Amino acid sequence: QVQLVDSGGGLVQAGDSLRLACTNSKMRFDDCTVAWFRQAPGKEREFVIASKWSGGSPFVADFVKDRFTISRDVADNTVYLQMNNLEPEDTAIYYCAAKVFFSGGWTKNYNFWGQGTQVTVSS
Repeated sequence: QVQLVDSGGGLVQAGDSLRLACTNSKMRFDDCTVAWFRQAPGKEREFVIASKWSGGSPFVADFVKDRFTISRDVADNTVYLQMNNLEPEDTAIYYCAAKVFFSGGWTKNYNFWGQGTQVTVSS
């Protein structure tokens, strides 16, 4: 069973930055689509950003507004979510996800998930 491990969350102030990380020890991300989702209290999980591990332009949710970027470290098999200019509305549990087959487009049908990391942004 592949279990992604995400980390890097914390408590920050509005305008600050955070970088989340996601890795796993059982599966290379090669040929995968990797993504980040988030779930705020009382809300459904929503898509944030995704990218092919092989590269190319990411697919980004509208609310990101160029504040978030996704990147990878091939050697460490780790995908990152760099979040800048954080807003209180970004408070949520953030989950990394991955899938091998690109079915359902960028936002659906992810097979592998992290356990989530809490991001709290104070005003």
